[in-house]
Amino acid sequence: MSPVRQPPTQDSPRAVTRLVTVLLLLFGFLIGVKGLGEGFRLLGGDFLELIFTTTENPFIGLVVGILATTIVQSSSVTTSMIVGFVAAPESPLPLANAVPMIMGANIGTTVTNILVSFTFVTRKEDFRRAFAGATVHDFFNLLTVLVFFPLELKFHFIQRLAVVLTKVFEGVGGVQFTSPMKAVIGPAVHSIEHLLLDLVGFSKEVSGTIMLIGALVVMFVSLIYLVKLMRSLIIGQTEVFVDRYLFRNDLSAFLLGVCLTVAVQSSSITTSLAVPLVAAGILSLQRCYPFTLGTNIGTTCTAILASLATVTVIHGQAANTVGVTAAFAHLVFNLFGIAVFYPLKRIPIWCARRMADVATRSKLLAVIFVLGVFFIVPILAIFLTR
Repeated sequence: MSPVRQPPTQDSPRAVTRLVTVLLLLFGFLIGVKGLGEGFRLLGGDFLELIFTTTENPFIGLVVGILATTIVQSSSVTTSMIVGFVAAPESPLPLANAVPMIMGANIGTTVTNILVSFTFVTRKEDFRRAFAGATVHDFFNLLTVLVFFPLELKFHFIQRLAVVLTKVFEGVGGVQFTSPMKAVIGPAVHSIEHLLLDLVGFSKEVSGTIMLIGALVVMFVSLIYLVKLMRSLIIGQTEVFVDRYLFRNDLSAFLLGVCLTVAVQSSSITTSLAVPLVAAGILSLQRCYPFTLGTNIGTTCTAILASLATVTVIHGQAANTVGVTAAFAHLVFNLFGIAVFYPLKRIPIWCARRMADVATRSKLLAVIFVLGVFFIVPILAIFLTR
């Protein structure tokens, strides 16, 4: 008996279309990163100094990172922008000041899952669990910054280790470095620059402004739609992964957090996916915690990828790798945080539970906590120092 043939489906063409769309969005995102640096180069150092006067103080750099990420709702966007700024040829933003901004971006990204937890506000116990599941990520990042920010100011050990990793990256395997990203992205950005300066006849200032605004728009739009598309590709399988792997042990939870965040390029989305599971009592807070740690590692992938677009290759060797160093600093910071606060996980978990108890008793205090950490304190700090 011959097997029954299944009717042809549109899955394969649709999958190819989605893959091509993902690649085009990724290309647009990297064009934006590269264009950002070129735009700042055309505008000149005086304009950059005006933009970054608030980051001369490392503490203000920290709160700028918090506020910027809170506003754009994506640490991937913020850290990618920082990478672009640091790598710009005439950038007054030194690496030492960029590291605190990256630390702040880690804190700012956690506001999304707190907002998700408020959807359970009418159900007391669900809200208690959801708020704890959301804020455990906050407390990990807050405690990590509390420990490592002053140490970094004193010893710059994160920056130094990131520099070492960059040197390893430059000469890995003893072969000459070539940048495929640069080969594709560089000519495209230089073509736009040539169009504005030579063909249209704009001045450097006008061309720089157009490139800067255009790069920011392209970065935001590309990353937003990339996140939406990647989420639609895996969202149907997410609960299967959770049911099959997340409850097994801390390692599987951590790795799942890394993989999902790399896939959707947004720790905000992956941690937000876990909040309803915690609220329903399906996922325990103890198992949610390593999952969120994995998302912190996964989200560094975007900045590392973006940094590759800023590398200059001279005679087969990598040059101007400061953007790569900034991206590695993000990774190093998160690794150190995990090294300390995974063994001490009782502390952030206890803080999250106590904060959830307070939020359950008073919704107003929960709102004040969110506004204070993510908006009021950063804005006041910037205003008072200026």
